[in-house]
Amino acid sequence: MTSPVIGTPWKKLNRAVSEESLEGVDKYWRAANYLSIGQIYLLKNPLMREPFTRDDVKHRLVGHWGTTPGLNFLIGHINRFIADHQQNTVIIMGPGHGGPAGTAQSYLDGTYFEIRPDITNDEKGLAKFFRQFSYPGGIPSHYAPETPGSIHEGGELGYALSHAYGAVFNNPSLFVPAIVGDGEAETGPLATGWQSNKLVNPRTDGIVLPILHLNGYKIANPTILSRISDEELHEFFHGMGYEPYEFVAGFDDEDHMSIHRRFADLFENVWDEICDIKATAQTNDVDRPFYPMIIFRTPKGWTCPKFIDGKKTEGSWRAHQVPLASARDTEEHFQVLKNWLESYKPEELFNEDGSIKEDVISFMPKGDLRIGANPNANGGLIRKDLVLPKLEDYEVTEVKKFGHGWGGMKGGKEATRVLGYYTRDIIKLNPDSFRIFGPDETASNRLGAAYEVTNKQWDAGYLSSLVDEHMAVTGQVTEQLSEHQMEGFVEGYILTGRHAIWSSYESFVHVIDSMLNQHAKWLEATVREIPWRKPIASMNLLVSSHVWRQDHNGFSHQDPGVIDILLNKNFNNDHVIGIYFPCDANMLLAVAERCFKSTNKINAIIAGKQPAATWLTLDEARAELEKGVAEWKWASNVKDGEEPDIVLATCGDIPVQETLAAAEQLDAEGIKFKVVNVVDLLSIENAQDNDEAISDEEFTELFTADKPVLFAYHAYAREIRSLIWNRPNHDNFIVHGYQEQGSTTTPFDMVRVNDLDRFELEAEALRAIDADKFADRIAYLEQHRIDTFQYACDNGEDAPEYTDWVWHEAKAKTEAAGAVTATAATAGDNE
Repeated sequence: MTSPVIGTPWKKLNRAVSEESLEGVDKYWRAANYLSIGQIYLLKNPLMREPFTRDDVKHRLVGHWGTTPGLNFLIGHINRFIADHQQNTVIIMGPGHGGPAGTAQSYLDGTYFEIRPDITNDEKGLAKFFRQFSYPGGIPSHYAPETPGSIHEGGELGYALSHAYGAVFNNPSLFVPAIVGDGEAETGPLATGWQSNKLVNPRTDGIVLPILHLNGYKIANPTILSRISDEELHEFFHGMGYEPYEFVAGFDDEDHMSIHRRFADLFENVWDEICDIKATAQTNDVDRPFYPMIIFRTPKGWTCPKFIDGKKTEGSWRAHQVPLASARDTEEHFQVLKNWLESYKPEELFNEDGSIKEDVISFMPKGDLRIGANPNANGGLIRKDLVLPKLEDYEVTEVKKFGHGWGGMKGGKEATRVLGYYTRDIIKLNPDSFRIFGPDETASNRLGAAYEVTNKQWDAGYLSSLVDEHMAVTGQVTEQLSEHQMEGFVEGYILTGRHAIWSSYESFVHVIDSMLNQHAKWLEATVREIPWRKPIASMNLLVSSHVWRQDHNGFSHQDPGVIDILLNKNFNNDHVIGIYFPCDANMLLAVAERCFKSTNKINAIIAGKQPAATWLTLDEARAELEKGVAEWKWASNVKDGEEPDIVLATCGDIPVQETLAAAEQLDAEGIKFKVVNVVDLLSIENAQDNDEAISDEEFTELFTADKPVLFAYHAYAREIRSLIWNRPNHDNFIVHGYQEQGSTTTPFDMVRVNDLDRFELEAEALRAIDADKFADRIAYLEQHRIDTFQYACDNGEDAPEYTDWVWHEAKAKTEAAGAVTATAATAGDNE
């Protein structure tokens, strides 16, 4: 499924842009500038038709003018371009504070009236439109999800190009002008984003046109790219694979119509070049083209007063936010504001009733071609459910024959490799609407089966096939060693109606903590209050190479803290976060199926990639996932109705392994216990905080009303305590998790130094039940931990007692059948 072809794409105009269209663009620019200033400043009297006084100005002036007039100019010309070419187009607004331009655009193209019937196309509606901006109970100051046409808020800088290129993958009819602010251009992610042109194919993908908006200043300082020489600037972008075209305006007294003519001619020349690239790509695979880009250089705050209080304003950092901060407080500033508003001649732009005059908007595109109405910018409109293969075809079936815990640590399955077979076939069934993304870790995280049906998309030169494996100019796997790029690509891809999964090493997901925050906020706003935004596919993040099996890479690679970040987004029953800890391959399959069917979520799937036991059948996994938590009756030794001495709770694949190894020894000690496993972390959250969590009654049935609960948890212990602080029996929970201890060591030592090993868990259980009674056993276990570590120090590997352990049921059935479990493939285990 590709996004719909709207209009007639990739056609040259073959004529000069008409004067009538350019006059419309100029009126649009003036109207958009007036609307932008009105949003920042005006409380009422939007067209100054009543006596205009300081009481008409907002008490609290919030917003940003500096980048807005340049954006309004560009958007006006993009509207003209769309109408003339009937081209399927979405814009990306990278400058962080261009919100007034975005809302002005959707007001002028009419989409704002459609999604907000309370904002009418008259003076009353205009007053409400102005008042709501950055106002209590109103709308935010960015190009936010509340604004039609937006798929990129821009509140955090750096991701304009990543989102733009993500939008054009498998979207061959889509054109995306991506406006990059020159402050944004100084960020690491944006600098990385320029490399995206090596990862697209102009035949199977759309085209991104980067427009670098150089207005010279950030909040209080000049921008780097605005101060280097033209020669250096052009060489930089040419070296990045672009053909830069520079446009300079606003620094002299050139009349506006001349400026519009020059820019329209430049845009058409650039478009002709893009059409040639597209046409050439249809016939054969050619060398990667130098894609055009535009360097758009204007004064900051273009068209505002040149000086205020004797200080340069237009063309300086003083225009960044609110140039007239005292417009309500002082008559002098109020008169400057009045003259500034009048300079756009609103009487020529609005009818007597306050509606927009027809000649202001007649040149603009109509219907779904409007920027605010393009379905690619409301991807849920065009999203189709994935065609998913039958999950049973990928099940690890040995557990049915050889029992729970089949395979153990040595002979078991690599869970993410099993997932790789599943995702391979999803690509096969959805060849242009599902992608795998990863920062050079797709194979390392065991998803390499995808290369049986597709390649890594790459257009940056090739060497011998002896070294360049699975690489082609088109493919459904995208890799670049940048977590920023991958997250940004995925956002652009799913926001425009498609599906994806991406993987990362657990410790380095932190690189994009803030990006996950921003996407979660987008989803939260959508779920709470924007019904016209239809549900998009979830962002599915496979978090692998996790803390407990990063013994080979050391302390720098040992950090499960992304869970903390995601838990911060889990409020108000928005349900935009899913956090899953599959215990084995079959549970990972069940979790993946749920995530691929879900919408409007960030799903974090924390799963190991090393050989491990399979604990559950697929049916058992699905049944447990339904609730998110379940007692493993096959692992418990209490009979129905019998009270346990302790509950052994687990969450995560290694916590399960260590807990069940401890459980076998506790059984030998005569301890009565039940084993409870949590796969959906949020299922145990306080019921009053999460209406999808299990009830207090169900929680008590699982964890008892008054017995100790030893909880072995994958990440930081405080996360469990923060979730269950108001649950029954919460005071009896003893939580063991990662304690920020580790090194380059062995798997046993990793759990040992964090008190998550089987011997410590057994000792802790005995302490909770009766420390005095079991004092001798506890002392033995404490010494045994030391001895087992010493074995590793002496031999360079863990003791066979640890590495060869298999759950008793699987061990007995395997031995009885005379079966030998084959060691899973481990190529690349130390990546």
